[in-house]
Amino acid sequence: MSSMRMSIPIFFASMAFGFHALAAAPSPAVQAEIETLMNALESSGCDFNRNGSWYTAADAKKHLLQKLAYLNDKITLKSAEQFIEVGGSKSSMSGKPYLVRCPGATPIESQKWLLLRLNEIRGSATPLPSNPK
Repeated sequence: MSSMRMSIPIFFASMAFGFHALAAAPSPAVQAEIETLMNALESSGCDFNRNGSWYTAADAKKHLLQKLAYLNDKITLKSAEQFIEVGGSKSSMSGKPYLVRCPGATPIESQKWLLLRLNEIRGSATPLPSNPK
């Protein structure tokens, strides 16, 4: 019986590692869109709020790229929108939405800001100033 109890945690541990092995990097097109989006954030001149503290856009990019690396170990992202939804919109720790504050503009949720930028990158929206409302 004790060998059975010991094998259960081993089973669950092996399942966790097995799922890890199933995750793959996003397609090259998705990777390129996310990279372009992160570069747009970095060069925006906007600030980024995480859990009540404001950070530079460069720090925001670094943080979001760390989240991207973590997500790539867990799931295969199918789109830049999925990355925004699961990685770029709120804190994994507190659940609070991230905010973006551009010069002269009211802060908006990062999900909205990132989706607007993604649409600009894709050319499917009229380019907006660096402070969309």
